[in-house]
Amino acid sequence: MLTRSHLCFLTLFLSVTTLAVEPRSLVAEGYLSDFSRVIDAGARLEIERYCGAVERATGVQMAFVTLPSLEGADLENFTNDLFRTWGVGKKGKDEGLLLLLVTRDRHSRLEVGRGLEPIITDGTAGELLRQMRTPLRAGDYGTAFGTAAHSLGQRIAAAKGVTIAESDQPRRRASEEPSELPLPLLLLAVFVLFALLSGRGRRGGGGYYGGGGGFLPGLILGSVLNRPAHGGRSGGGFGGYDSGGGFGGFGGGDSGGGGSSGSW
Repeated sequence: MLTRSHLCFLTLFLSVTTLAVEPRSLVAEGYLSDFSRVIDAGARLEIERYCGAVERATGVQMAFVTLPSLEGADLENFTNDLFRTWGVGKKGKDEGLLLLLVTRDRHSRLEVGRGLEPIITDGTAGELLRQMRTPLRAGDYGTAFGTAAHSLGQRIAAAKGVTIAESDQPRRRASEEPSELPLPLLLLAVFVLFALLSGRGRRGGGGYYGGGGGFLPGLILGSVLNRPAHGGRSGGGFGGYDSGGGFGGFGGGDSGGGGSSGSW
């Protein structure tokens, strides 16, 4: 069975390797993908639930993402690539939004799909990012995302002449205790990582995170274990809860680069 010592050993081992991570390597965890593991379970549930209600009422898909660092990559290009890789919004309508917080670098970007640019203008996006600065400076990422989600949802609903119903309630799973990961599954994960490292090594260390490796082990292990690698305020994965938002995947939307960037 997986123990804390196993985790420590693997994290230390992987931290000295070089692995380039690109947008296509990131898999959406839901409407909210907290790769930095900085959002608590309660905030995650509320955001997932609200985003599901927005999609049902308006057809608009909203994606909220945290990453520790871009390791020097261009913020606008990376966010646009991630938006298009995931296909946020329905294909043909392109009504999607992606809000990225780069927590270690303290940078933010709201990417707006082509179909929403008349509603969420660049000026509107910039004002929203400025409003998020206070909770972000306090380290309250859940409140920052939650406030942004409600602000965006209400503006979109008003423009479309609909009302967002918020009656859906999240469900708590029967067991909230995290289960240990069987050692064979852990070894399989290590084998896959070795294969990835070997393949990337032969092609060189390009990409958005080329040569970084600092936060990557935690990101990879967090995805494998579907749980946070540390305590505190983080709430990795979906914790012991169902998302409650009815997320069924993104729909192939596109973005032409509209939106705004900021910092805090």
